[in-house]
Amino acid sequence: MTDLGYLNWLQAHTRLDFWTEPRSLGYVDIMARRWDLPMLKQALRRRDMDFTVLVTDVASHLHEQDKLHKLARSKSTTKMDWTSYHSYDEINAWLDDLVTTYPDIASVTEAGTSYEGRAMKLLKLSSGGTGKDAVFTDGGIHAREWISPATVTYFINEIVEGRDDGMLADVDFYFMVSINPDGYSYTWTDDRLWRKTRSDNPGSVCIGTDPNRNWDFHWMEGGASDQPCAETYAGPVPFSEIEMQVVRDVLNDIVPRVYLTFHSYSQLWMYPWGYTSDLPENWMDLDSLAQDAVAALTAVYGTTYEIGSSTNTIYIAAGGSDDWALGAGGSEYAYTIELRDKGRYGFELPASQIIESGIETYEGFKVVGKFIAANPLSKA
Repeated sequence: MTDLGYLNWLQAHTRLDFWTEPRSLGYVDIMARRWDLPMLKQALRRRDMDFTVLVTDVASHLHEQDKLHKLARSKSTTKMDWTSYHSYDEINAWLDDLVTTYPDIASVTEAGTSYEGRAMKLLKLSSGGTGKDAVFTDGGIHAREWISPATVTYFINEIVEGRDDGMLADVDFYFMVSINPDGYSYTWTDDRLWRKTRSDNPGSVCIGTDPNRNWDFHWMEGGASDQPCAETYAGPVPFSEIEMQVVRDVLNDIVPRVYLTFHSYSQLWMYPWGYTSDLPENWMDLDSLAQDAVAALTAVYGTTYEIGSSTNTIYIAAGGSDDWALGAGGSEYAYTIELRDKGRYGFELPASQIIESGIETYEGFKVVGKFIAANPLSKA
């Protein structure tokens, strides 16, 4: 077994928490509980794999970050800002307010409810008319990736405030800010590093499924686990998670030309496939648009992103939402974007970086939107 294969096996069959996916080149961040650390070190040494301990006490680190988070919240003077992170209820309330403040372009519908009964809201931004191409964006599929919903709400604010560079005239934009609402809420109340959903697993004491291994396109064909306690548990069957059913149904109804899903962290702009190293038929189109988007992103602050197919950039991970969108959902373009940073802060990206993340990534987002506006399907 190769080193990469061994790391993938560890991810699927142990309770080690891989903060970044195993990959053929570069680093992998793994969080181990104190009692698992000797086993992990021994296993890595046995395979002559170099390692460095970056954080000796994650709990203390999280405690310090939580103090900074609360300080930023205490300075917040509005319902929604981008100098602090916001809870799921606050985000939903803000979405509802947009309909009142911007009635000509904003509409919100309740697309469904989560396992624990939270409303899953779909925001549509449109200048009106019919027959327009659509861009669908989601965030927060993995609960602990707080910068994802924060960045998506930044996009929304830019568009409603009129800084859309004319995209809204020709493209309809749909947003679901946090598509794992129970998990996201749990990171606010109980476990900051929770990743999965919060559904029960009959016969197991472990809770939740990895929602980005739960989609019904080459499900469980690699990079996923059948062990309920694993962080990459794909669920008992495809679309077992009600939240992913809700998003699937929305996508089937809209059939967006572009599907964007925002994650963190690692600074990657990836396209399918995640289940194989083979490339989609339109991979050159996918790559070309990604290159343009990342060039615009990087031009702002110099933040660099890697570009490529998921499997060839990191490692095989079947059952992802972007694979389904391109392979089964009818989208022409599908991307998974891993936001800041490359590991210094990881999932605990300081709130002071939300605005910079939003500004730079919105430039890439606009490249995608303006490309669709300039090249409508009706003229293709």
